[in-house]
Parts: sequence; structure tokens; C-alpha cells
Amino acid sequence: MTAKIIDGLAVSNHVKENLRNEISGLATKGVIPCLATIIVGSDPPSLVYINNKQKAANSIGIRTLDYRLDGEISQKELITLIEKLNLDSTVHGILIQLPLPDHLDQYQIINKVDPKKDVDGLTYINSGLLLNNKTNLIPCTPLGIMELFRFYGIQLDGAHSLIINRSNLVGKPLASLLLRKNSTVTISHSHTKNLKHFSQNADIIITAVGNRDSFVLTPDMVKYGSTIIDVGTNRVNGKLCGDVDFEKVKEKAGFITPVPGGVGPMTICMLLRNTVEASKAYAK
Repeated sequence: MTAKIIDGLAVSNHVKENLRNEISGLATKGVIPCLATIIVGSDPPSLVYINNKQKAANSIGIRTLDYRLDGEISQKELITLIEKLNLDSTVHGILIQLPLPDHLDQYQIINKVDPKKDVDGLTYINSGLLLNNKTNLIPCTPLGIMELFRFYGIQLDGAHSLIINRSNLVGKPLASLLLRKNSTVTISHSHTKNLKHFSQNADIIITAVGNRDSFVLTPDMVKYGSTIIDVGTNRVNGKLCGDVDFEKVKEKAGFITPVPGGVGPMTICMLLRNTVEASKAYAK
């Protein structure tokens, strides 16, 4: 058996084409979706992520505002900018690039964003609404993973899904989305004992560790025909790779995502989707 490769780039292009059509329809109602991005400091990976998000948004007709702030900005100054954007009816989505410098209270700042403009889906209001199946603004990586499942027709109902991550960005919201589809969900993490026991019995494994020194998903950890979603990003000898020993695991899995080209393009794509979704509230 050789796994079918889940092509996140192809799926994201399909979604973006649909978003272009929605944006054209919104324009006839007087709305041009607008995304404001905020980055504090000059962390190189964060700058790359922001540039990619800006480029992707502009490519489908989303207007962007780009705020690149000094790394020493105060909490009060940053909150003042967020509150200004909250009140601007021409701005529909606000994204704060994480992580923030240590002197800033990340939780407080995230929750200053108007939940209706929270295109990362991270405010406590949207997190709570997600648990009750009541929000359309869902964290981008979990939402992108769910779109990959839908596009490839991967059975979730009754399937045992193992998530190797418990973060607010991936593990927790993804668990809620999988439960909504009647999957049986196990969340594991760095303190989980006998991880192999869970992984060998899982129909679907989503791994988002991002530290090759401490974790690699190897063929002996997966069962034949399982679906493997690799969210991890690592650099080994200068080469980008995920959490999975891809070349060996693909000989055993049924479906598998590559790194790069799997989940990554879907994360940015779902940010665009959330921005368009948020803008619909302003349509005449």
C-alpha cells in the first residue's frame, strides 16, 4: 500500500476560487472585505507568515492593512490600535501575529479584538461559541484540516481520531470540530504515557508537535490504511519537514499530508475564508 497524498495546495486553490466569486458578490453590495494584520517586532518567521498572508489576501481581492509595530510598543498603545480597528466599519478582520513579545499580555490583547472581527477564532467568546457549535469564525488550522477531510471524503463518523497536540490553536478546537462530526477523539501530549498504544489503534492521526528532537511519528506507530495529517513544521539540515517520517509512513497509511504543501496552504486559505465570512455582516 502507498498512501494517497493529500494536496493542500490544490484544495486551497479550489477554495480560493470560490472565495473570489463570493468577494465579487459582496462588491455588488458595497463591501470589499478588508483584513488588518498586526505584527510586533521583527521575528523572521513571523515576518514571513505575515507577508504570505498579505500576499494571499491581495491575490483574491481582499484589501489589507499592514501594521508593523516596534518590538517595544506598550500594552496600552497596542490596545489603542486594536480598539481603533474595532470601530472602523471598513475593517472586517483583525489578525494579531503570534507569538507576541514577553512584555505583552497575549491573552488580554487577543481578547481586545471584536469577536465579530476575530478571524483567528481565538477570543474567549469565539472559543466558547465553538464548543456550542455557534460560531463561523474558527481557528484556521483546524478549519483547514476539516476542509481537507471533506474534500477527500475521509470518513469521520465513528472513526477514532488521535490528536497529538492540546493547544488553543490546534488541538482543542480540532477536537470540538471532530466531535461535531461524530468522531471518537483522543487528545495526547507530552505527558501521555504509551502514546503508541493510542496511535496504533487510531483511524486518523493529527500530529502538531513541531520538535523533531523530541518526537517523530514512525511506521510502527500507525496502523495500515490510517489517515495521517501532519501539522508540524521543523527544519532538519536546512530542509522543511513535519512530525512524520513521511517516506516510510506513506507506505503504510491510506492518506497522508506532505510538509510542505499539506496543511500549511489551508491555514492561510481559511484565514481568507474567515475574513470573507466576517465581512458578510456589513453587506447592504
